[in-house]
Amino acid sequence: MDVSGSYTFNASRERVWALLMDPAVLSSCVPGCDRFEPDGEDRYKVTMTVGLAAITGTYEGTVVLTDRIEHTSYRLIVEGQGRPGFVKGTSAIVLRPDEATTIVDVTATVQTGGPIARVGQRLIGGVAKMMLDRFFACLKSKLV
Repeated sequence: MDVSGSYTFNASRERVWALLMDPAVLSSCVPGCDRFEPDGEDRYKVTMTVGLAAITGTYEGTVVLTDRIEHTSYRLIVEGQGRPGFVKGTSAIVLRPDEATTIVDVTATVQTGGPIARVGQRLIGGVAKMMLDRFFACLKSKLV
C-alpha cells in the first residue's frame, strides 16, 4: 500500500533537516516509539508499540537512512517484526524551499504480513497516514 503527504514548515530547509536527522527528536515524535537508538552510521534499532483495530503489539526492528543528499532528500528503509506480524516499508523524503517555508514531501510504500495484514489494507493505510501526520505535527512543534 502507498501512503503520502506534504508538510509545510515555517523554517529553513537546514533547520528542518537538522530536526529530521536528530535521533532524540525522532524518538520523541515517532508515534508509539519506545526505543530509537543508533546502531551504526545512519542505522537505528527501534521498538514501537502500535495498535490497529483489535490488534496491538510491540515491534522490534531497524530504520536505515540511505541515498542522503544533505538538506534535500533521503530514503528510509523500515523493517519490524512482532507478535502481530511484520511491517516493511520504504519512504522517500524530499525537502524543498517555498519562499519563507520548507515543504517536506513524503511518499511511502508499506507491506504487512501476519495477523495484522488480515485487518485490511484500507485500515492499515489510514493508520499509517495518521501516524505520518502525527509525526510531522510533533516535528513542527519542535520548531518553537
